[in-house]
Amino acid sequence: MNISVLFAALGGAILVWLFLLQRLKTKPWLEQGVIEEGGAVNAAPQRVGLWVFLAVVTSLFGLFAIVYNMRSQFPDWRPMPDPGLLWVNTGLLILASVALQRARTAVAREDLDGLKPNLMAAGILTFAFLGGQLLVWRQLISGGYYLATNPADAFFYILTALHGLHLAGGLWFWARASNTVWKGLESRPVTEVAGVRLSVTLCSVYWHYLLLVWLILFGLLLST
Repeated sequence: MNISVLFAALGGAILVWLFLLQRLKTKPWLEQGVIEEGGAVNAAPQRVGLWVFLAVVTSLFGLFAIVYNMRSQFPDWRPMPDPGLLWVNTGLLILASVALQRARTAVAREDLDGLKPNLMAAGILTFAFLGGQLLVWRQLISGGYYLATNPADAFFYILTALHGLHLAGGLWFWARASNTVWKGLESRPVTEVAGVRLSVTLCSVYWHYLLLVWLILFGLLLST
């Protein structure tokens, strides 16, 4: 395995973890929050909950990266082929992250015409990414690469499944925000509009984070 790739992956994970730790040290749950139009206040506990969750997930994937490197040094490790579809899936996840960032910008400007298509595009692209990952699994299984065939195969399925599950969990929050936006925000209470704005913001942060995690995992998988 390329050691430089491992150090890059672990270094990225450590930097993210340190950033999250510094964020928690500021004790945002003690802040007053940002006053929105109409007197609504951003719900600080939701932000704190996300940062804590991301810190835990960073530690989890960091440990997997360490174990992955250690196990790849054994003589029975046989690298898997590089499914070309993984590159397409990576592009889909990048586009999903970009769409959510555009949705975040639109909702901050109260631009509903820009919010709806970008929010919908982010979800469609994410579903396409998950579907593409399942197609990769199907290709590998049809080629004789099973979970118990080789340790490298097992790690591939475990890491991609773990990442996919985290992304699927995020889709639940995306769906709730999308449902509210699609029904229209014009007649909604100010507090509900502020909640949608916060949900879109947190979804964008979560997607950017999972994109970073996937890029690190992708680099690890390609290096063996």
